[in-house]
Amino acid sequence: MIVGVTGASGTLGRLVADGLLDVVDPADVVLTTRNPSALAGYAALGVDVRYADFNERATLDGAFGGIDRLLLISADNIGSRVSGQLAAIDTATRVGVSHIAYTSIPRPESDNPAIVAPDHRATEQALRSSGMQWTALRNNLYADLQLGVIERARATGTLITNAGDGGAAYVTRRDCAAAAVGVLTGDVDANVAFDVTGPRPVTAQDIAALAGSHVEVVGVDDDAYAAELRGSGLPADVVQLLTSMGAATRRGFLADVSDAVARLSGRPATPLEALLAHERD
Repeated sequence: MIVGVTGASGTLGRLVADGLLDVVDPADVVLTTRNPSALAGYAALGVDVRYADFNERATLDGAFGGIDRLLLISADNIGSRVSGQLAAIDTATRVGVSHIAYTSIPRPESDNPAIVAPDHRATEQALRSSGMQWTALRNNLYADLQLGVIERARATGTLITNAGDGGAAYVTRRDCAAAAVGVLTGDVDANVAFDVTGPRPVTAQDIAALAGSHVEVVGVDDDAYAAELRGSGLPADVVQLLTSMGAATRRGFLADVSDAVARLSGRPATPLEALLAHERD
């Protein structure tokens, strides 16, 4: 069985590639990327590295040909990525890919305020309509990205948030990768959406406690939070994304916890505090 990973030169893609090489012969792994030279190390191991650009549809037939199971890692160009992802699904269907796993978000529903929700909803719908077997890996927010939040809160003594008392079941990238490897290589029920989460929902108060007893949580509304982010120098698209994710957290869209990491990878999900302790060692 040939397994493939799109966007393989990104952080998550590399973690998935590394996990695959622990259990699959390199000759049975295809990694696609817009920058094949970035994956030269994998090519040297015998991995089939192929050029693919979702916005250049002519590149996709050759990129996906011969693959049995494909991990479609969502692109990062919010809004404009949908057409490319749908082209990838259409091509994969046509060239004979039997199963696509897609990295989505929890509860990509119409009332989810996260600005990424419409993209994921449209892509999941395309998978359901494709006739292929599919898996939606609805990855929660990355725990890894909270490490910087914790360090800034420790340094400033303040954690400013628009998430209210809401919690997010933060999950590590490594756990997301392990779950994806499980889908690509294991005996997993098809046509299922998995919430890929950490072991419990974590609130702003929990994050402040991890930063230190001196850290104060300052709750603000969405407009004030966006203004704070703009004042820190973040670009407008990042401000919009982070503000919308805080709103989604506040409204409970990221609080659900599942055992998907353990079911798909065979190991329990990593708590945020364990990731923090590991990074400090």
